[in-house]
Amino acid sequence: IKGNGKKEVEKNFQKYLDKKLQYLSNKNGFLGIDNKFNFKEKVVIVPFGLEKTVSYGGGTKNGPKEIIKASHQVELYDEELNCEPYKKIGIKTLKPFKIDGNINKALKKISNVNNEILKQKLFPMTFGGEHSITPGCIEPFVKKHKKICLLHFDAHADLRDSYNGQKFSHASAIRRCLDYKNVSVISFGIRNISKSEIPFLNKNKSRIDIFWAKDKSKWNLKKFKNLIKNKTVYLTFDVDGLDSSIMPATGTPEPGGLMWEEVLSIIKKVCYISNVVGVDINELSPIKNFNSYNFLVAKLAYKILAYIFEFKR
Repeated sequence: IKGNGKKEVEKNFQKYLDKKLQYLSNKNGFLGIDNKFNFKEKVVIVPFGLEKTVSYGGGTKNGPKEIIKASHQVELYDEELNCEPYKKIGIKTLKPFKIDGNINKALKKISNVNNEILKQKLFPMTFGGEHSITPGCIEPFVKKHKKICLLHFDAHADLRDSYNGQKFSHASAIRRCLDYKNVSVISFGIRNISKSEIPFLNKNKSRIDIFWAKDKSKWNLKKFKNLIKNKTVYLTFDVDGLDSSIMPATGTPEPGGLMWEEVLSIIKKVCYISNVVGVDINELSPIKNFNSYNFLVAKLAYKILAYIFEFKR
């Protein structure tokens, strides 16, 4: 964003930052914790229902509120970790705020939000919205860290330079992240890629590693461990990375995807051997009266946070 447009974004957003981070009450926020429970937050949930470039099914703008609503039904005790992780973590949820209609301005806003969260030494987890949010989400991390490894769960490679004339399309999310020279990507679950993306993939094999869904039975997780060990990691999770039998509530569902246990196994390993510094979860398109899909995403978010802070370095 250049010239007057950039100044306008910065001026309007400064008004928001002047109020600092405005939170929902515990009861209305993620997990619906009793308002009597008081804690100092370590994690900030950022609802950011951007929906500008969807190209099949719509509804991602409603994803954040439905994840938060469903999270009120998530059991707070984790039987695997033998604790109630939220008591160790401290989780607050930002009040929803206006999302600009211009996608460049919208991405600048989420970048500024995450930057403010990081300045306060807190951990941001963003609920999208479409996957185009990720380049904006990671901008402050890219500036803060010498190198960032993007751990990417998705059905699609998202390596197009543009889609339908839009460079910041949901189909270009990872390509835009790779515009930052200190970003590398490890993708899991990919099973849909266009011919036009192959030359870029081949040219950038030193920065992109894909664990294709079709090869699940042959995945070399020892190689993955070596790739991710001791790295600074940002996790971006497009819910269509999950198999469409358990996650049809997304704009571009694909068969042949990841199952619940497979996802948790990978994420647990990453949290144990590397430093996860931020997360976004995106592309939930809620289906009316099918709350199980919203609940799955809410539980996934809680489980990710539980693993991160159980093994936090």
